[in-house]
Amino acid sequence: VATGVTKDISIERFTPCGSCSGKGAKSASDIKTCTSCNGTGSYKRVVPSFFGQSVEYSTCQQCGGTGKVVTKPCPDCSGSGLVRKRETVSVNIPAGVEDGMQLRVSGGGNAGRNNGINGDLLVVIDVENSDEFIRKGNDVYCTKVISVGDAMLGCDIDVKLINGSTQKVKVEPGTQSGTIITLRGKGLPSVNSYGCGNMYV
Repeated sequence: VATGVTKDISIERFTPCGSCSGKGAKSASDIKTCTSCNGTGSYKRVVPSFFGQSVEYSTCQQCGGTGKVVTKPCPDCSGSGLVRKRETVSVNIPAGVEDGMQLRVSGGGNAGRNNGINGDLLVVIDVENSDEFIRKGNDVYCTKVISVGDAMLGCDIDVKLINGSTQKVKVEPGTQSGTIITLRGKGLPSVNSYGCGNMYV
């Protein structure tokens, strides 16, 4: 979340059939014009109305609106032109994402019929809990335990930041338990925008 990451996701999706190249038939001669709608893909019906007559259109049930029918379907895809296949998709996750956020991968979904445009893949982010940090928005909280002597006399401590690096922080003499030290700009970045939250130690 702090730096962004690329994840490989294994999904099952419909892809164009390799045997018929997504046409649904191995040969172009096996694809005929639909006789029910004469290739228009729809029916036209004239119905009476209050103002005289109106025209209604409905999708042809024989060809599903394509205007074409497959007389000899491809045996691998049963004429649909699509086969279900497991594939790996790389998803770029930006820094600063939050739990439950959705990312849209354009073209990463199912293939369209008749070699149509692919749909999109929606990825829901599930952020693991951290043993070291608590997140509140873009701000990060952590606890550092020091001895009574260090609190009385003051000391320098190493604080682990959310990105994995460390920063030296000065603890003033006479510091009380529960004192909060603010490290400005050391929290999490905002998604697709400028600025970072703070870290509170």
